[in-house]
Amino acid sequence: MAQMHIILPAMGEGVIEATINKWLVKEGSSVKEDDPLAEVATDKVDSEIPAPSSGVIVEIKASEGAVVKVGDVIAILENNAVIQPEVSEKIEKEVERIRETIDADRREKKEELQVSREMKSRTPSGKFLSPLVRNIAAQEGISYSDLDKITGTGMDGRITRDDILRMIDDRKKKVSVPEKQVTREVQPESSGKDEIIEMDRVRQLIAEHMVMSKRTSPHVTSFIDADVTRVVNWRNSIKDKFLATEGQKLTLTPIFIDAAARALHDFPMINISVEGNTIIKKKNINIGMATALPDGNLIVPVIKNANEKNLTGIARAVNDLAERARSRKLKPDEITGGTFTVTNFGTFNNLSGTPIINQPQVAILGTGAVRKMPAVIETPDGDVIGIRQIMILSLSYDHRVIDGALAGRFLSKIKEILENYTPDQI
Repeated sequence: MAQMHIILPAMGEGVIEATINKWLVKEGSSVKEDDPLAEVATDKVDSEIPAPSSGVIVEIKASEGAVVKVGDVIAILENNAVIQPEVSEKIEKEVERIRETIDADRREKKEELQVSREMKSRTPSGKFLSPLVRNIAAQEGISYSDLDKITGTGMDGRITRDDILRMIDDRKKKVSVPEKQVTREVQPESSGKDEIIEMDRVRQLIAEHMVMSKRTSPHVTSFIDADVTRVVNWRNSIKDKFLATEGQKLTLTPIFIDAAARALHDFPMINISVEGNTIIKKKNINIGMATALPDGNLIVPVIKNANEKNLTGIARAVNDLAERARSRKLKPDEITGGTFTVTNFGTFNNLSGTPIINQPQVAILGTGAVRKMPAVIETPDGDVIGIRQIMILSLSYDHRVIDGALAGRFLSKIKEILENYTPDQI
C-alpha cells in the first residue's frame, strides 16, 4: 500500500498559513478523489481541501483549530494506486506554487530587514537601537518619536527587545479596552451602555491588509465623469433577451470590467506590480472584482484573462464568482493572480470613493452610481441642455510608479470606451 502526504496547498498570494476549521473525515475513512477532506480558513477565503486521490485516511496530523503553514502535511492517505504522469505533474506544479509562496514571503521579510537597516541606530534623544529592535519597529510601523518614549531597561537605558514588545502589547491592550473602562467621559446612548463588538478573524486580517497597503503605496486618486447614456440604453434594450438566450443577468459590472480590460491592454504600465526597485509588467490581464459578503466582510475573486473574453464570458464569470463568493464556495485559485481591481460603489448608490489599492497591484478603479443629470450636448445647431446618464470614475494608484499623466490618460481611455461602447462580441 502506497502512502501519500496530503499537504496544505498554496491558498493565495501572500498567504503562508491557514486554520483547520473542521475535518470532514475521520481516520479510517475511505475517500474518493476530489472528495472534501477539511474546511480551512485564511484571511482571504474559506475553502475546502480535496482528496488528491482515492484511498483511506490513515492519519490526521493537524487537529481542528490548528494553524498550519503552506506545504505542511495535514494528513496521510493510503492507496493502491500508482501515481500517473499527469498526477505527478500536478503534484510538481503544486510544489512549485508553494515554493513561490514561500519565496514571496522571504522577499517580504528581506524588504522589512532592509527597511530596518536603513533606520538610524539612535533616536532623536540618542537612545541606541539594536538591529533587532529596528527590525521590530519596521514591521510594526513604530516611529522614532514613539521609540523615544520607551524607557529602556537595558544597560545605560538601552531599549531591549522586551521593551519594544511590551510597548506593542500595551498598544493592543489600549485598543481592546472596553469603553466603560476608559477614563474619559463618554456620552451615554439611549440603552445606557455602549456595545463592544470584537472584530472577527477575517475583519482583523482585512484591516491589517488595508493598513499595509496604505503604508506600502503612496495613494493618489484621480476622478473623471463619463456620459454612459448610450451604454445604459443599450443594456436596457438587450438585458431581457440576454437573460433568455444566455441564462445570465447582464448588469453594468461586466461592462465596466470589459472597459477596464480594454484600457489595460492599451496601457500595460498600469497592469504591473512592484518588488523593491523593480517593476513587474504582467503578461495577463486578470481583473479582481471587490465583492461584499453577507457578513459585511469583503473578498476579491479574479476574472482571469479578462481581455480575452467577450461580454457574455465576462458576465458569466461575474455572476458565477459573485454567487459562489457569497456562499463561500470559491476555490483558492479564484482569488489569486489579480493584476487590477474594479470596485463598484454604484451598487450601494454611492457617487464615488477613494478605494485602497489591493496589494501587490498598483491601481484600483472605482465606479460610482449612474444618475440622470442635466448636461451640455453639442449639436450641429449649437449647444443644448439635455438629460444624460452620468457616472463618476475614480482611480487610486501607486504614485511610486504611476504619475498623474499616465493615470489621467488611462481614466480618459475608460471614459472613451464607455461613452462609445460597442461589445466586440456578445
